[in-house]
Amino acid sequence: MDKVIRLDVSKTLGFISQENINSNAALAKQCNEALHNGSGKGNDFLGWLKLPSSITDAEFKDIEATAKTLRDKCEVVVVVGIGGSYLGARAVIDALNSSFDWLERDRKNPVIVYAGNNIGEDYIAELIAYLGDKSFGIINISKSGTTTEPALAFRILKRELENQVGKQEAKSRIVAITDAARGALHTLAKKEGYKMFVIPDNVGGRYSVLTPVGLLPIAVAGFNIRQLVAGAVYMEEQTAPNVAFDKNISEIYAVTRNELYKKGKKIEILANFSPKLHFIAEWWKQLYGESEGKEHKGIFNAAVDFTTDLHSMGQWIQEGERSIFETVLSVVEPNNKVVVPADEEDLDGLNFLIDKRVDYVNKMAELGTQLAHVDGGVPNIKVEIPQLTEYYLGQLIYFFEKACGISGYILGVNPFDQPGVEAYKKNMFALLNKPGFEKEHEAIKKRL
Repeated sequence: MDKVIRLDVSKTLGFISQENINSNAALAKQCNEALHNGSGKGNDFLGWLKLPSSITDAEFKDIEATAKTLRDKCEVVVVVGIGGSYLGARAVIDALNSSFDWLERDRKNPVIVYAGNNIGEDYIAELIAYLGDKSFGIINISKSGTTTEPALAFRILKRELENQVGKQEAKSRIVAITDAARGALHTLAKKEGYKMFVIPDNVGGRYSVLTPVGLLPIAVAGFNIRQLVAGAVYMEEQTAPNVAFDKNISEIYAVTRNELYKKGKKIEILANFSPKLHFIAEWWKQLYGESEGKEHKGIFNAAVDFTTDLHSMGQWIQEGERSIFETVLSVVEPNNKVVVPADEEDLDGLNFLIDKRVDYVNKMAELGTQLAHVDGGVPNIKVEIPQLTEYYLGQLIYFFEKACGISGYILGVNPFDQPGVEAYKKNMFALLNKPGFEKEHEAIKKRL
């Protein structure tokens, strides 16, 4: 495994200097060490740091055996969760799956679908209709079991499954991933006898993809979770505090983005040139947005799919307000090969590309876009992924997680809490007149 994720910040130079970056090496190292010695903010949520290297063979076997049970019983598996409870798994599954996975007829593995990540009535109704004639199972992911979106979805889907196969069989098709000792889902799982996996107390949702939260759905989808974790183990080693700053890509990325922020680049756009990376970007948005957006500071995170969004957002990126920088995810080698065929009439004028790979055209679009955006005042960071495999995605996940922790400490915030997320919940519960929110209900009624 000699190929690795690579980071290139050369197209930020001119907006910031190499001296700007290097002058923060000691600060980055100090923040990295604070993560490892537990002296920083949020030090009770650092279980993800050494998680990859601590997963045992017995834990792998337990996840793999449970995944096989679901694969053997189910045509479809519904992953119920919101935020970090589903985005990490979906990011990896979508990156590795066929783009037309759901249309495949001779399937070896279940179709993975998602619920509990919204409160759309039409979505739930359409999901129930889709599942009506299919053998399905449920992976329910929630530390508490009372988060509104997944709790609502699970209540409805549990009833549908029990009606379809009976209560006893339903129990063998439901897996709970939850708290080790408390909470509504833990209580229900013990009562019903569901297979259970634990979300460690010291791992927050957005850092949980390498726990059973992500590993079980990824294994059910048929992918190699040992290789995913092996990639993360490698990056755990390569981003440790004892690795020199000029070789430590998580430290360099954290410093570079904070230096750009200080120069007025307040929006980071994660751009990819592979549609398979769309949900990697969605996971990244949550990881960085929820970790750094505090105390009225922090970079705003956005994402685009290129070249598609070059025909929409491309105009704004090229010539809009100069408050942005881009981080580009670039896949070096696609998993498939398609070449441009000859056409006798050449009405589209593409014969100059005969026998060129489609990826060659895509790479030239990528390079041309980077050059145009830099010329237009948009600094570019490049993250190069050798190939879309479990191993390299494991590297990518840990690289971003580690950089996020360091970056949050450089910014001076706690990157492991999310107090602002509770504000909408309080208002929603008050509006719904949830028991215990009677005073808030009366107060909010007066505002309307």
